[in-house]
Amino acid sequence: MNILLSAYACEPHSGSEPAVGWNMAQKLAQFHQVWVFTSHTHRPEIEAELAQRPIANLTIIYFDPLGWVYDWSFEGKRSQLDVYLHYYLWQIWAYFSGRSLLKDVAIDIIHHVTYVKYSNPSFLSFLPVPFVWGPVGGGERSPKAFWQDFGWRGKLYEQLRDIARNVGEADPFVHLTARRSRVAIATTNDTAVRLKKLQAPNVRTISGIGLSAKEIQTLAKIEPVGRDPIRFISMGRLLHWKGFHLGLRAFAAAKLLQSEYWIVGEGPQQGRLQLLAETLGIAPQVKFLGRLPRQDGLKKLGDCHVLVHPSLHDSGGLVCLEAMAAGRPVVCLDLGGPGVLVTSSAGFKIQPVDPEQAIAQIAAAMVKLAEDEDLRSQMGAAGREIVREHYNWDRKIIAQIQMYEQILS
Repeated sequence: MNILLSAYACEPHSGSEPAVGWNMAQKLAQFHQVWVFTSHTHRPEIEAELAQRPIANLTIIYFDPLGWVYDWSFEGKRSQLDVYLHYYLWQIWAYFSGRSLLKDVAIDIIHHVTYVKYSNPSFLSFLPVPFVWGPVGGGERSPKAFWQDFGWRGKLYEQLRDIARNVGEADPFVHLTARRSRVAIATTNDTAVRLKKLQAPNVRTISGIGLSAKEIQTLAKIEPVGRDPIRFISMGRLLHWKGFHLGLRAFAAAKLLQSEYWIVGEGPQQGRLQLLAETLGIAPQVKFLGRLPRQDGLKKLGDCHVLVHPSLHDSGGLVCLEAMAAGRPVVCLDLGGPGVLVTSSAGFKIQPVDPEQAIAQIAAAMVKLAEDEDLRSQMGAAGREIVREHYNWDRKIIAQIQMYEQILS
C-alpha cells in the first residue's frame, strides 16, 4: 500500500506525541510505502536519524504555514494559543500538500496520527482517499471535585480547556472530519463518547502509545532494587493537572518514614510542590530531580520500586507503560489513558471521587506495596506481560495494517 501519515509531531528518540508519530511511520515503512507530513520543527532530529539508519520506504515531507516554524524552546513561556493557531494553519497546509501529492502518487490510505487531539479537524479527510482519524484524545477532563486544589491559574486553565473543547466541537470542519473518517480511533473511553456525538461512523478505543521491541527488551533487563529504602517516583511536567500534589499528600499520609519520593520533571508547579513538601514535613524524604533526558529518567525509574502517576486528564500515559515494562507496579487514578493501560494485576487504579478519598487510597496502596515485596514482584511481572502482549509497536502495527486492509476491501 501507499500510505500517507499526517504527523504534525514526529521525532525519533523522543517521548509523548512525537514518539507516536515517529514509531508509526518507521514501523509501517517496514511493510509499505509511507509518506509523512510533518513540521520543519522535527527536521534536524529526523534527518540525523535517517543519515545513520536510512529507511527505504519512508519519505518525509516538511512544511509549515507561511514559513512559520514553531520554536518549542518557548513552550510553557507563552500562550498555548500560538500552538493551536500554528497547528490549525498547518492542517490547512496539509490539505493542499496532500492534493499536490495525489497528482503524482496513488495514495491508498490517509491516516491522521498526531496531534492526538479530537477537537481539531484534519483537512486531509476531505481528499478522495479512505481516511483514518486517530488515535485522538482530549475528551478527558479533571473531575470538578479536584479543582479545589488548583490555584487560580489552574482553574482558569481548566475552564479555558473546556471552552476550547466546546468551540472545537462546534467547528463544522471537526464534524466533517469525524463523519468522513472510515475509522475514528479514540485513546480513551471519554474521547470515544465525544467522537460518537460528532457522528463518527466507526469508533474504536485503542491506546495510541506503545514501546518498540528494543525498548521492551532494554526495560526488561532492569533488575529489582533492594528493599531499603522503598522509593516511589513520579515523572512528568510539573503541571497542576498531573496531580503530583496528590502524590505528595498521599506519601505524607502513608507515614513511611524509611521511604523516599522522587519527582522527575520541571514546570510551573515546582515551587508550590516544594513548599507543600515542607509544609507536610516530608521535605527530607522528597527529591526534586528536575528535567532529565529520557534515558536518564528511565534509569531513575529503575532505581525506584513504584511509579505514582495521579494524573487527572492524561490521554496517553507513556510513563505508565515504561514502568510496567520495567517491572514496576503503578499507582494511578482510574482516568484517561492510565485507566486504560493499567490493570488491577499490574497496579492500583484509584477511583477519583474526591481529593480526600483519592489521597487516602493512594496512601493505602503505597503502604501495601512498601510492605509486600511479593506483591510488587507479582504486579511487576504482570505489567511486563501486558506490555509485551498489547503495547509492542510491532504487534500494534500488524493490527493497524489489518485494519487498513479491511477498509480497502
